[in-house]
Amino acid sequence: MNKSVLNCAKKIKLVITDVDGVLTDGGMYYTAKGDVMKKFHVRDGMGVTLLWKNNIPTIIVTKEQTPMVKQWAKRMRIRKLFDGVKEKEKILEQICNEFNVRQNEVAYIGDDINDVGLLKIVGFSAAPDDATLIAKSNSDYICKKKGGEGALREVADIIISAKAKS
Repeated sequence: MNKSVLNCAKKIKLVITDVDGVLTDGGMYYTAKGDVMKKFHVRDGMGVTLLWKNNIPTIIVTKEQTPMVKQWAKRMRIRKLFDGVKEKEKILEQICNEFNVRQNEVAYIGDDINDVGLLKIVGFSAAPDDATLIAKSNSDYICKKKGGEGALREVADIIISAKAKS
């Protein structure tokens, strides 16, 4: 782990994550009735719990609006869910004001072109291993894990570890 990543990570007081391609593998399962299902990884849930235990809230910002994300967020005690957000970077000021943090104290995990604006302006940005090239090239850290396989947990561990060392 390079020093600049750890220096960025130790300042983090709030984590924002995307859903599809980060908390999920990006796949969508359709039932015969047309219902959509998504698979979430238990390690990401534990990552949220570990952050929570370290007084670092987790927020979801996603373009999608689905009941299963609302259910997962509620079950995992996600502090706030912003869904239906098309230009994610425009919500950062509201989040910073609401949670009394500065932009450089916020981490964001995103995987695609609609995440780039937010990846560029937070204090610590990360992308799953299978993220798009544009998301990766605008991130401070590229996870070893793919989306839906514990990428959020990996970032949570880095933040918690960096804070413990400071």
